[in-house]
Amino acid sequence: MVVAGASAGFLGCLFSPLIILILLVGVIVICAIGVIFWPLVLICQIFGCGGGGGGGGVDTDQVAEAFNGDGKGEVQEAAVPAAFLKYIQDAGEECDQIGPVVIAAQIQQESGFREQLIGPDGAKGISQLPPDKFDEYGEDDDDNDKTSALNAGDSIRAQGRYMCSLAKDIDRLIADGGVKDEEPNSLDLTLAAYHLGLDEVRKAKGVPEYGGAQAYVFGIRTSFALYSGVVDYPEGSGYPSVSPLPLDSISARPRDEEGTER
Repeated sequence: MVVAGASAGFLGCLFSPLIILILLVGVIVICAIGVIFWPLVLICQIFGCGGGGGGGGVDTDQVAEAFNGDGKGEVQEAAVPAAFLKYIQDAGEECDQIGPVVIAAQIQQESGFREQLIGPDGAKGISQLPPDKFDEYGEDDDDNDKTSALNAGDSIRAQGRYMCSLAKDIDRLIADGGVKDEEPNSLDLTLAAYHLGLDEVRKAKGVPEYGGAQAYVFGIRTSFALYSGVVDYPEGSGYPSVSPLPLDSISARPRDEEGTER
């Protein structure tokens, strides 16, 4: 019922080869997740589905290239709230492996840019880090004399540090032969580790086929074209999110501790 109902709303998207590709990928991962279709809504907003609006002049080859890219380019400034831009740029400069496009797309997936979000699992803030990880990586990055997951600057910069730490762990895992794919994608593995934890990636020897990990990676990559500037963001159209965002699916990673400020 969920698949049939959601699919009916996206029939207008099927005229784009890229959308067909994305839908096919969605079919592959649909059994592993609760909600797959919110990234497709974003794509429909970009391309104009069902005959309405959208970017008819979009180069689908460039969109596909962005989807498969590393997210290391400059972030499209108009596509993120101005108050968060500097933090996203700084978080994307923490290490060579993780760029600002990844950080922005990940925030979209985690919270829809809602700074005060409290997730169903107790995680807090715009980046929805596991509480123990925020305790480890969070600092007073907005210089307000406190460190809080509900402060966007603290949360986003902690996200960047944690992602970089995970990326280094993934690089070691790949070097040690701990991944089953012959040509593993280190960014996909890092995103999966953020979502489910590094131990789950180790056990699966790749992106796990459970816990929504594949859909999490897929959803973030879907936003790369927007945040990299391949697709111009229409001025005054608001920031891309679906209301309500499927937070129970997004925050499916196992967390036992309550989020706390310090």
